[in-house]
Amino acid sequence: MTIVSALGLDVGKKRIGIAGCDKTGLIALGITTLERKSFEQVISELKQLIEQRLVQVLVVGLPYSMDGKLGFQARQVQKFSRRLSTALQLPVEYVDERLTSFQAEQLLLAENRPPSRHKELIDRKAAAIILQQWLDIRRANLGDSETPMTSQ
Repeated sequence: MTIVSALGLDVGKKRIGIAGCDKTGLIALGITTLERKSFEQVISELKQLIEQRLVQVLVVGLPYSMDGKLGFQARQVQKFSRRLSTALQLPVEYVDERLTSFQAEQLLLAENRPPSRHKELIDRKAAAIILQQWLDIRRANLGDSETPMTSQ
């Protein structure tokens, strides 16, 4: 299996949680959380991470509604992701991110940390969950072929 360096992104209106994978491409780890001040600032900060980590693909959580449809927020995330893809010259792949923030909050509660005081950590953990899902599905799919998941 080909190892790939990816960044997982949990895109929100105010912040973007960012996760990366280890050198084996097996484990996703939260890296940082960016405050969204401007598109240019986001690009600048992501470029630094991309260069440091030799990133080849962006994995973005797509917030489907609970009935599986793409709502307003999901379309906004797709629009933003297309802009990122163009500006950073990297492909974007999407993962269903339903309930990832809830899962991240549950992880914090298990660590005896109140979620209300750790919004940035929730975003980072959600990004790690998104990227881990992608890594797991990719690993399972690449057992058959080298076909990637849903990409734009």
